[in-house]
Amino acid sequence: MARTLTLVFTAFILVSCGSKKVVYNGTVKRTAKKIEKKSPKQSAKKLADLDAHTRMKVYVLQYAPLAQKEMKKFGIPASITLAQGLLESQAGVGELAAKSNNHFGIKCHKGWRGPKVYHDDDAKGECFRKYKKVDQSYRDHSEFLRYRDRYSKLFKMNKKDYVSWAHGLKKAGYATDPQYGYKLVSLIERYELWQFDGSNGPVKKKTTKKKQSKKEQFYTVQQGDTLYAIAKQFDMSVQELMDINKLRSTDLAVGQQLKLK
Repeated sequence: MARTLTLVFTAFILVSCGSKKVVYNGTVKRTAKKIEKKSPKQSAKKLADLDAHTRMKVYVLQYAPLAQKEMKKFGIPASITLAQGLLESQAGVGELAAKSNNHFGIKCHKGWRGPKVYHDDDAKGECFRKYKKVDQSYRDHSEFLRYRDRYSKLFKMNKKDYVSWAHGLKKAGYATDPQYGYKLVSLIERYELWQFDGSNGPVKKKTTKKKQSKKEQFYTVQQGDTLYAIAKQFDMSVQELMDINKLRSTDLAVGQQLKLK
């Protein structure tokens, strides 16, 4: 899968949890309608002119009906499809999405006979699938998950349990990013994508982890850690973690000690 995202976009996802309630107001709806009528390149340009939060909401409104249609046919939660689309396409402004309507970073893989485009990702000039319309990208994403054995366990999960689906995708090898599952969950909760699964609210946190004892008031940052993942692990918000440690950015260093109390 394509995993080359801009640093700004990634940082935006990691610090967005716990912010104000998302509002899909009339302005956002009208903007989404206008952009719908544009060509892929024009649409990407219009989206790029919006602020990050508005861009994400416009993308959701544009493609939520399509994600729900795919959910009915294939059983993939609409929230998961939308979160992956947001992440992989950079909310519709990524080069791969703009040039080839590929919103899920699906590479050519063996047996692909459709149009192709070459894009730098894990390696230079990798082969990715190209589509005439975004709808085809969404359908191919559904079939990609539904008809590959390594994703079969996902379809035994509850469609409203987006947390299990998000981490299940990472475990099945959809992406190499160790924080992939957490990023999907962050997007789903920040933009209330769970509502498109027919759910009345976010998945309740599971208290499977042992509570931190009084002596365990520090955490040592490991390779691949993010503030979001650490905050989730210890049932905190990113902002709370930043305030306690007087952090000015989300940047972390391996071996860094973070206060948890």
